[in-house]
Amino acid sequence: MAQQETAERQPQGGKTLIVLAGLLIALLLSTALLSGSRGADLLTETTLLYATLLFYVGAAALYLGFGLRATEAYLRWASIATWLGLAANTAALAHHWYQAGHPPLTNLYETLLSFVWALAVLTVVAQGRYGVRVIGMITMPLAIAGVVLVEQLRTAVHPLSPLLQSNWLQVHVTLAILAYAACAVSFALAVMFLIQDRVETRTFLAICSAASLAIYASVVAACVRIWGGLAGAGWAEIAIWHGLRLKAPLVLLSWAMLAALAVVATPVACCALDFRKPGKRLMQIAKRCLLASILLQGLSLAVLLRLKGPSAAAASGRLPTPLGSNPFVVTGLVSALLISMFFLVLAWRRADLERLLPPVELLDRITYRAICLAFPLLTLTIATGAYWANQAWGSYWNWDPKETWAAITWLVYALYLHMRITVGWRGRRAAYFAVAGFAVVIFTFFGVTYLLRGMHAFV
Repeated sequence: MAQQETAERQPQGGKTLIVLAGLLIALLLSTALLSGSRGADLLTETTLLYATLLFYVGAAALYLGFGLRATEAYLRWASIATWLGLAANTAALAHHWYQAGHPPLTNLYETLLSFVWALAVLTVVAQGRYGVRVIGMITMPLAIAGVVLVEQLRTAVHPLSPLLQSNWLQVHVTLAILAYAACAVSFALAVMFLIQDRVETRTFLAICSAASLAIYASVVAACVRIWGGLAGAGWAEIAIWHGLRLKAPLVLLSWAMLAALAVVATPVACCALDFRKPGKRLMQIAKRCLLASILLQGLSLAVLLRLKGPSAAAASGRLPTPLGSNPFVVTGLVSALLISMFFLVLAWRRADLERLLPPVELLDRITYRAICLAFPLLTLTIATGAYWANQAWGSYWNWDPKETWAAITWLVYALYLHMRITVGWRGRRAAYFAVAGFAVVIFTFFGVTYLLRGMHAFV
C-alpha cells in the first residue's frame, strides 16, 4: 500500500517540475522570437543558438531532477529536451553553413558549435544504447558551457583564406570534433564511475574546489589589470533593467573578484589540512565556504555579463575584447559555477545518484569503449593534419603549440590504452586517467588557442 501511494504521488511532483521547466522555456523562447519586428527575422542564427541553450538548460535541469528523485517522467522529458536542443543546434549549424557557403569547421566558433552537436548526439547514444540514463547530468552542463562560449565567439561571416580552402580541412576538423566529443563522454562516464565506486565525498570536494580555484586564478590573473588593477581608476556601468544603469568603480569589481577567489580557495586549504589530520569541522567549513563561493560566483558572473560603457570595453594584454563578452572570462566563470554546483548536488543526494547509476563494471567498460573510439580518431586527426600541413606549409610537423598539445593528448590516451591492455589497469586509476585526459583535451582545444597563439590561430 505504501509503495502504491508513493507511485501515485511521484508523477504529481514530476509533473510540477516538467510544467515549470516547459513554461520557463516557452516564455523565454517566445520573448526571443517576439523581439524580432518582422517575421523574416524570427529564425536567425542568434535565435537558434538561444533556443539551443534553453533546451540544453532544460534538459540538464530535468536530468538533475531525475538524479535526485528517480522520477521516470523527468528522464522522458529530459530526453525530449535534449532532442529539441539537438534539433535547434542542427538548425544553427545548417543556417551558418548556408550563410558562410562552407562547412562550419573553419574557426573556433564553428568547431565549438559542431563539438556541442556531437556531444549531444553521443549523449543520446550512451543513454539509449548503453542505458547510462543520468549521463546528461554531466554532458549537458558541458554543452551549456559550450553554447555560452559559442555565443560569445560569434562574429560576422568572412570569406575563407586560401589556406582554409582545402578538402583536408573538413576531414581533419571533423575527426578532431568527433574525437573530442568521445573524450568528453569518457570523462562523464569516468566521473560516474568514481561516484558509484564510493570515492570519498571529501575527495570530490578537493577536486572540484581545485578545478574552480584554477579557473578563478586564471581569470583573475588575466583580468585584474584589465579592470584597472587594485589601484586603477575608471567607472563601469552595470545594466540593471532596460534603461536603468548603476555606476560602479572598476577597482571595486577587482576587489570583488579577489574576494570570490579567496572564498573559492578556502575549501582547497581545508581539504589539504583534512587530508593531514581528518576532522568533521574542517569539512563543514569547506562545504559552507563552497556554498558561499557559489553565491559569489553567480553574482560575479551576473555583474560581468551586465557591464556596459566605454570603461568596461577597454582592454589590454592577451584578451582584447570587452569584459562582458570576453569568451575566456565568461566561459571560465560559467564552468567554475557548474563545477561547484555539481559537488553541491553530489553532497546533497549522493545515495540517490548511486542507486540510479549502472554497475561499476559496466561504467568501466563503457569508458574504455569511448576511449577506444576517441583514440583512432585522434590518430587520424594528427595524420590528416600533418598531411594538410605539408601541403600548406611544406612541412609535416612544425612544433606549433597546437600540434605539440595534440601530440600530448594522443600520448595521454595511448598511455591509458597501453596500461589497460598490458598491465590490466581497471577501476579508479583508469577513471582518474580518463578525467585527466579530458583536462588535457580542454587545454588543447581552448587554452592553446588563447594562451599559446601560433600557426593555428584560426582554430
